[in-house]
Amino acid sequence: MSPAHTTTDAAAVAAGALTWRGGRVYRHGVPHRILSGALHYFRVHPDLWRDRIRRLADLGLNTVDTYVAWNFHQPRENEAPRFDGWRDVERFIRTVGEEGLDVIVRPGPYICAEWSNGGLPSWLTGRDVAVRSSDPAFTSAVGHWFDELVPRIAALQTAEGGPVVAVQVENEFGSFGDDHAYLRWNRQALSARGIRELLFTADGPTDLMLDGGTLPGTLTAVTLGSKPEAARRLLAARRPDEPFVVAEFWNGWFDHWGKPHHVRGVESAVGTLRGIIADGGSVSVYMAHGGTNFGLWAGANEHEGRLESVVTSYDSDAPIAEDGTLTAKFFAVREALGASGPLRSPARLPTLPPAQVPLVHRADLLAGLGAVPAPTWTAPRPASFEQLGLDAGMVLHTARPRIPAGEHRLTLTDVRDRALVFADGTLLGTADPDSPELPIRGTGDVVRLEILVENLGRVNYGPGIGRHKGLLGPVLIDRRTVQGWDSTPVALQEWTSAELADAVAVGPPITHAGFAVASLHVDTPADTFLALPGSSRGLVWVNGFLLGRYWEIGPQTTLYCPAPLLRAGENTVTVLELERLGGILELRDRPELGPPEEYVEEFG
Repeated sequence: MSPAHTTTDAAAVAAGALTWRGGRVYRHGVPHRILSGALHYFRVHPDLWRDRIRRLADLGLNTVDTYVAWNFHQPRENEAPRFDGWRDVERFIRTVGEEGLDVIVRPGPYICAEWSNGGLPSWLTGRDVAVRSSDPAFTSAVGHWFDELVPRIAALQTAEGGPVVAVQVENEFGSFGDDHAYLRWNRQALSARGIRELLFTADGPTDLMLDGGTLPGTLTAVTLGSKPEAARRLLAARRPDEPFVVAEFWNGWFDHWGKPHHVRGVESAVGTLRGIIADGGSVSVYMAHGGTNFGLWAGANEHEGRLESVVTSYDSDAPIAEDGTLTAKFFAVREALGASGPLRSPARLPTLPPAQVPLVHRADLLAGLGAVPAPTWTAPRPASFEQLGLDAGMVLHTARPRIPAGEHRLTLTDVRDRALVFADGTLLGTADPDSPELPIRGTGDVVRLEILVENLGRVNYGPGIGRHKGLLGPVLIDRRTVQGWDSTPVALQEWTSAELADAVAVGPPITHAGFAVASLHVDTPADTFLALPGSSRGLVWVNGFLLGRYWEIGPQTTLYCPAPLLRAGENTVTVLELERLGGILELRDRPELGPPEEYVEEFG
């Protein structure tokens, strides 16, 4: 074990609502226990923020914590960050305060959160910059972002009459690196821009992670899914005067496409929770309500060199389900926290009745994508997503090689992440890092070779953060490199309703993929769950809003469509199917997230 790191009494350091001394937390001088729940404004429709916040209060919590996703606010470098509409984090914080709860803000700039690129903008990570370090190229960009963000948080601190009681310094930095100069810079960047509330770090409960991620004079919190007693002992040895604070208690877990649906049993979760809050311990339940990775914001992880993409649902087997339903875990956690007041929220919100609606194929894939104009990059090599300034979506690469008569081997040497390959408009097949080769037949003539590359999510955790997307290595015909490419971005996440309508309008279709439309008549908007039996994989829009990705490999079968996305009367659901379109859109009244598998995350 490394030497213990002592700190001064935090009462002399912190000037905000929360202080600590003698291993206990105080709020304005009164003994206090932080009972927090994670709820991300960017994963919940703004019209439902207040409903979900009230459900957290009903759970017995006194605090809400949220990350701030930089790339959600500033997807393009040359445009100022936005703080309106869905991105109005100040409105979210004020709403929490109006419901009588405190707020903990975790501004990063790196947040992990199974969110694309860990919240870092791809326009920044696409450069030759050492992310999450004291590299001036990184801290300068973060400083400009903090100039916009942090004063907004500072104005909502308790000293200003707001609900913000604590702010996190970076995020689980000890799982990534050991640049303490950067951590000190981050802490100073918050203080210099007006943060006076309690500052804390959060890391896994191991010496390795705590050595890398903690700072003298700043409260050390931990993140864990199990073994709170061991974490408490470790912190007591290193920080004997500090209170035991678990900044993330993983009472559930997220899912990857093609893997099981992770759940955690109620007894397991509540048993660990009781161990955390024993003897005055403080906790944040991660997630209390997970919400949804709408659009293309879901992140990805790497396992043994292979990408594992996070599904659209971020239900996370949380006490409050993706659609707000109060689960058995909710009632067990509520009991463990000692909450006994009446519930203000219904156990479940209304849903539309189950129905089947025809899904009408309107346009072929390449024709529909080509109907939305975008600038083309022409160069000897295919352009990456980063060169095109594209964060998410697809890129269509076109070349015109002459291929001799006979059978040949077409190889995509480094494709990130999945590609559909066409020769003269005919689909040859799908290529990915595990299957990079396809047969191609030549006639001696020039072939129009089109490769549609799909980004399946940017890595959100570990050394793979910031990895580029696209055709990153040469495309080979046998041993010869194909040169001379036109690369056109397909910015699906940025398409307007008019552009989506243009893509749909270029029919009639002759293939089995492309754009399809279903019409829904709704008397009174309510939640629903969309399924596409018979379809393979693609994207779904509801009234022009990109709901997210579906994929027959599961585990997730249904996409949650919250009531605010629908309107009384006619509604349009648009589907972009990449491989095999079914003929039906189903409305279901329950989520189907896949066969469950018990999972408890542990640090070794």
